[in-house]
Amino acid sequence: MGTVTIETDNLCSKEYASLGLKDSRKNSIGKPGVLSLLSTFLERSVQENERTMATSDTKDVITIFHGLCAPSLSIEQYIDRIFKYSCCSPSCFVIANIYMDRFMQRTNLLLNSLNIHRLLITSVMVAAKFIDDAFFNNAYYARVGGISTAELNKLEMKFLFSLDFRLHVSVQTFRKYCALLKREAAGGPIERSITRVWSVRELAEQS
Repeated sequence: MGTVTIETDNLCSKEYASLGLKDSRKNSIGKPGVLSLLSTFLERSVQENERTMATSDTKDVITIFHGLCAPSLSIEQYIDRIFKYSCCSPSCFVIANIYMDRFMQRTNLLLNSLNIHRLLITSVMVAAKFIDDAFFNNAYYARVGGISTAELNKLEMKFLFSLDFRLHVSVQTFRKYCALLKREAAGGPIERSITRVWSVRELAEQS
């Protein structure tokens, strides 16, 4: 697909290091902070979405990313599993979050407990293929994600076509999403949890 370089030297070193993004997967010691921030943020988004859908006329858009029931693994456990076995860089999880936002903007998908796991494994796999020097094949990621290779292949194609294959992420966008993750996962209000889309205005405020 191509490659992209995340120029870490251009980012605030302390903030970047606090997320565990300064090191590659091989040099990472312990659990990168970005994993906890992302899992906390996604858990809150899912909970808020499901509360809103239960108390309003908001309807879920059923897609191939929906399962019949919620997996037994929590979002945090699933993210930790993906990181442990996929050997991808911590930056992949920030890129995956950006891709999920783009996907939801184009599909009006609502994050919930039935689709978040498939979206995660698909977006992280696509991110690893795009930014990491080395990655596994789809069959391996399918085993990590607990789904069949055939299903993951379909999810990947749906995901890529929904994004119009626009996978490039600028350094500026990467940094803004890092800042937003830290802010919102720390307990700030999730104002756009239904579509979980950060506006251009809000992204600009992080400059």
